[in-house]
Amino acid sequence: MTLEKLKETICQEVDKRLETLNDISEQIWKNPELGFDEKFAHKLVTDFLEKEGFEVARQTPLPTSFIAKFGKGNGIKVGIVIEYDALPGIGHACGHNLITEAGIGAALGIKAALTLDNLCEGQLLVFGTPAEEGGGGKVLMIEKGAFDDVDFCIMAHPYVEDIIYHPELSLEHLQITYHGRASHASVAPWQGINALDAVVQCYNNISMMRQQILPDCRVHGIITKGGEKPNIIPQVGQLEYFVRGITDEQRDDVKKKVIGCAEAAAIATGCKVEIKTVGHPYSNMLINKCLATLFENNGFQLNLEFKENPPNMVGSTDMGNVSHLKPSIHPMFKIPTKGPNHTKAFTEAAIKPEAQEPTIKIAKCIAMTAIDVLHDKKLLDEIYKGFNAK
Repeated sequence: MTLEKLKETICQEVDKRLETLNDISEQIWKNPELGFDEKFAHKLVTDFLEKEGFEVARQTPLPTSFIAKFGKGNGIKVGIVIEYDALPGIGHACGHNLITEAGIGAALGIKAALTLDNLCEGQLLVFGTPAEEGGGGKVLMIEKGAFDDVDFCIMAHPYVEDIIYHPELSLEHLQITYHGRASHASVAPWQGINALDAVVQCYNNISMMRQQILPDCRVHGIITKGGEKPNIIPQVGQLEYFVRGITDEQRDDVKKKVIGCAEAAAIATGCKVEIKTVGHPYSNMLINKCLATLFENNGFQLNLEFKENPPNMVGSTDMGNVSHLKPSIHPMFKIPTKGPNHTKAFTEAAIKPEAQEPTIKIAKCIAMTAIDVLHDKKLLDEIYKGFNAK
């Protein structure tokens, strides 16, 4: 079977499933669930994959994660990664319903190709990953060995542009808590130790410090506790900060400076300070050049036009952690919207009929890229040359 015929088979299979794929996306969008609580989406997707002949290991290794397999266990193993958690208050403002749709569509296309004789040794693994929005579901799955038995991974994310090399920063979420001593603010202020003063000093310290960090690094935070009443000197004060860097090492360098700012505020005010990491640190995204080139070439066949230069403004994802373990790509695909990710406008765009065409094209592109490697096993060597060099 020629590569062209295999890709034709993929596209035909995906086109046959347009209504079903759209329905999966709509159901997830209409039932938004926060990280680690994606029970509806988890059941919806795992039930569907089981009916399609996949061997599904539900709750592997987390209650709302899964690994679905199709094909024999020998040969090249390709991983398709999907997400389905929503954001508090604004639902699917990052379009994870479309990530699921594209991933499932790609899986159906790859399955159709795998049933042909010359690809019978390849295996497809679909990874359902919870809690990308801050919970680090993929990080926990990595720790439990979920990604050990796969050769490379592909995931695509909706965005405001079509981009292959989309940079994703390394991220750590810090919680800074100050412990002081309460007292009556009018009767005996000298007996108190003001935790709010420490919070304000810490905030100002960090605001001054971050003027001198590298342009692509980020530090941004909020005050979450500052006292109960004006006439009580605050006993507990708290801030939360996101610290980001181009690499894990640069993130850690910035983190040291943030900790220094926090400790200085404690000394200045007489408070005790407690600093801890919330959730799991996210690594920067390592984009595999060979896989990205294959994806881009397939995109051109589908009339997708990718921006040559990545944007300056970037976020973070736990897919970055996967990319440090296995060769991976995380391209972005454009859906029609005037609002960026994590806005109400993006939530509304993620359910509109106009989002379907780009999502279906990306599903085909993912599957076609996977088949490129399954059809020509030498490509896997090229993929790992780039991965090992990084």
